[in-house]
Amino acid sequence: MTNDETMMKHTIRVANDDLTFSAGHFITLEGGGCERLHGHSYRVAAEVGGPLNENQYVVDFVAVRDVLKTVLSELDHRVLLPGQHPAIRVSAGPKEVEVAFADRRWVLPKDDCLLLPLANTTTELLAEYIGQRLLAELKARGAARPEQVRIEVGEGTGFSAVWQWGKTPT
Repeated sequence: MTNDETMMKHTIRVANDDLTFSAGHFITLEGGGCERLHGHSYRVAAEVGGPLNENQYVVDFVAVRDVLKTVLSELDHRVLLPGQHPAIRVSAGPKEVEVAFADRRWVLPKDDCLLLPLANTTTELLAEYIGQRLLAELKARGAARPEQVRIEVGEGTGFSAVWQWGKTPT
């Protein structure tokens, strides 16, 4: 085996029509502003790279797809709220969630909300959240830890954010 062969890495890509979720959110903006509550139909694609395993694949396509579908189903049809924003206060009661930022206040049904461990519900941080969940779930399923993961989240035609983890391809 030559040095070139020992350095070879492979990448799989999982992107299909059912890797989507629709959710409401708002983000805070530079200068202390805040968007109106609004929604998107998000599309997600994942690339997972690393060496081939003993069965000659990086990771099972179906495992990646199934993990993504599980994570996306948790986000789907929810109002996504940032749990780590320094200026957004979220208090949950038995049936409703109150969210406050500066002089703005929202009261929402608790079951319609999902509090995420994020500083803001930007597309960039949603991509990172999905990627971290993918890594954790693959590990929990006993899959080999990939060397790289790339998650792309699109929030509309022509607008997407990418999160990359691990070694960069050579």
